Amino acid sequence: MNTTPRTTEPRATLPTPVSLAAAWSKAFLLIAIAVAVILVVVVQLRIIVIPVLVALILAALLVPFSEWLQRHRWPKWAAVTVSELGVIGVSGGLAALVIWQLRAGLPALRTAIVHQLDQVSAWLHEPPISLTDADITGALTSAVNALQDNAQSLVTGALNAGSVIGTLLAGALLVLFTTLFVLIDGRGIFAWTVRLFPRRAREAVDGAGRAGWATLTAFARVQILVALVDAIGIGLGAFIIGLFFDGFPFLVPIVIAVFLGSFVPIIGAIASGVLAVVVALVFLGPVPAVIMLAVVLIVQQVEGHVLQPLIMGAAVNVHPLAVVLAVAAGGFLAGIPGTLFAVPLVAVANSIAHHLARAPWRPRASEVRPEDLTSSLSRPPVM
Repeated sequence: MNTTPRTTEPRATLPTPVSLAAAWSKAFLLIAIAVAVILVVVVQLRIIVIPVLVALILAALLVPFSEWLQRHRWPKWAAVTVSELGVIGVSGGLAALVIWQLRAGLPALRTAIVHQLDQVSAWLHEPPISLTDADITGALTSAVNALQDNAQSLVTGALNAGSVIGTLLAGALLVLFTTLFVLIDGRGIFAWTVRLFPRRAREAVDGAGRAGWATLTAFARVQILVALVDAIGIGLGAFIIGLFFDGFPFLVPIVIAVFLGSFVPIIGAIASGVLAVVVALVFLGPVPAVIMLAVVLIVQQVEGHVLQPLIMGAAVNVHPLAVVLAVAAGGFLAGIPGTLFAVPLVAVANSIAHHLARAPWRPRASEVRPEDLTSSLSRPPVM
């Protein structure tokens, strides 16, 4: 008789809830490690990743336009050329318009700054502060000396600024080339990416990719609409204020800043609105600034309570709370680029997760025939 005690697996001695918790914890740790590795790689390659993400958002807008032109019997090369040159023309036109407006407004800006400095000086001379000219001159002298002492750091900062400009130019070229290749052969690039996965997973990857692309296209279209509403609302309010106060300075740059800032949900629109309020305060006075602030708040309320929940929520199926949390997390992890790409990344990930959870490529239980089960059981396992 064999008296050797049987060995018991440790898993069999654990309660079922503990085993389930251990399994979920193991899966969570593996997923967290994979996400951390991906984030580290993205941060290290951010100079490449950010332009590629910008190019994908641009392509989500331009690919439907290019396909529409081709459906109307445009040659593919002509449709792609018009789409690409349209991006360059619009971007260059907006930049030239902003520069022209700023150069035209420099004399008025200089006059306004001098006037505001005079008011600040008069306020400092009055009670309860009651500073003398010697006190103000001494403070200015100390500031000049501090600038001279930190001249080396200023030169280094200027050199760094030059490096940043070079990086921005390289990123812009990468955006244009990536967008061009997606317009030319986006389907081929996606098919090549799908073939990198195992054969059994390709149908799932293909469906998930198409679902994510559809969500990204919907997001880009709706975000353009939201940005236009913000820019038109704040710009129209500034224009009406200017009718009563001899014009609103830098109106066109403010409208462009609001339009571009609206692509960063919540934060961008608020920052560009504050810019409009500051311009009104410096050039027109406190009353126009208060009116401009009211206009900005009204536009933001319309966006936050009408456009974002109804239009954006219906387009990308993301709750407004998820939008706020995604923007906050993106800003904490990656600064301004993180706030810019947080919402589209969350929307695309949500769409892909829903598609994988539905698993439409798998046959339903009602569609499986008994002979299919018999044949599958009779086949030897694949090693």
